[in-house]
Amino acid sequence: MSHVKANPAVDAYIDRAPDFAQPILEKIRKAFHKASPQLEETIKWGVPYFEYRGLVGGMAAFKQHVGFGLWKSKQLDDPEGLFKGAPKASMCTTQVTHARELPTQKVLVDYIRRAVALNEAGDAPSPRPRKKPIRVTVPDDLARALARDATARRTFEDFAPSYRRDYVEWLTEAKTQATRERRLATTLEWLAEGKPRNWKYDPKYR
Repeated sequence: MSHVKANPAVDAYIDRAPDFAQPILEKIRKAFHKASPQLEETIKWGVPYFEYRGLVGGMAAFKQHVGFGLWKSKQLDDPEGLFKGAPKASMCTTQVTHARELPTQKVLVDYIRRAVALNEAGDAPSPRPRKKPIRVTVPDDLARALARDATARRTFEDFAPSYRRDYVEWLTEAKTQATRERRLATTLEWLAEGKPRNWKYDPKYR
């Protein structure tokens, strides 16, 4: 059975870590090695990480604690509460100050194996949410005007729903009846010319 190849840079990192941190880092490293022989050790952002088809997890020594996390921890079941209360970042981390605070090797290996399995499976693309169809309710005065103007009506009916909505909203947002009537007349004029409501901002209509 093959084993994870130790990276001298990770050896050096552990050797430089505070005395309290070294046995914690070694225990975490051992769990990664046991979880999958396909993992590779590396140093990223100045701390040890373990990779297989992308990042799996990492560890880091600080002055008073060691942080340990799995890159896709948010996608994992967490029956041991390993990441309970951890910040919801890309990689949730747990902090320990002594090796005895870590879960058993069996638990650590289980978490890491499940993290590796996520990378092996790949990130299935999330289904794109279907856009709700745009529903346009044509007000009575616009409907009557379009019924009398075949050219404007054809343009309006051929337009995408968003373009039709632009005209309807412009018309119905008028504050006074006089303003609404002016906008209705302009709407018919522009539609007869094949123009959308915001044609002034579209170079092809200028």
